[in-house]
Amino acid sequence: MGRLGFYFNMNTCLGCGACQVACKDLHGLQPGEFFRRVETISVEAGGKKIYAHYSGACNHCEEANCVKACPTGAMHKAADGTVVHDDNLCMGCGSCMWNCPNGAVSFSLTKGVAQKCDACAELRERGYEPACCGACPTRSLKFGDIEELQKEYGVSAEDRGFLPIADITDPNLIVKLPANIVKALKEV
Repeated sequence: MGRLGFYFNMNTCLGCGACQVACKDLHGLQPGEFFRRVETISVEAGGKKIYAHYSGACNHCEEANCVKACPTGAMHKAADGTVVHDDNLCMGCGSCMWNCPNGAVSFSLTKGVAQKCDACAELRERGYEPACCGACPTRSLKFGDIEELQKEYGVSAEDRGFLPIADITDPNLIVKLPANIVKALKEV
């Protein structure tokens, strides 16, 4: 298997938050704690704003800043290539949180350690998809081998241009952007 990651289709996302709620529920996250967030973003184009929904979580970057910044090895690459966190090794210093350009790492108020999406490793070990993908009513979220997702959905790794420092972190994320946003981004 190659690189594992998420595919997100911004064209079909309703912004309903089902993915966010499923994630919070599965992981028992407290109010204010998130592994996945749904937001409405806007892009300026031709003097007007274009709006779209975005569901974001850890991008399981190939060159993950959080992993590089972690002094204890708590934040590390799993055997399957995803970026995971070991609570037992974490000292709660926050280095991983401050170094993630996507804001995907948060602090557990109950455990006193960093926390983040692990693409539902336990569910995947049992043959299921991540909770966020399974909860999406429009199937806008998928998880799997990045090359296979690219082939299936006809998108390329370049479809992540709106992510901060993507050329440095090399995120395992493919986003199918609406045509009007692609056009707006090219004009910037």
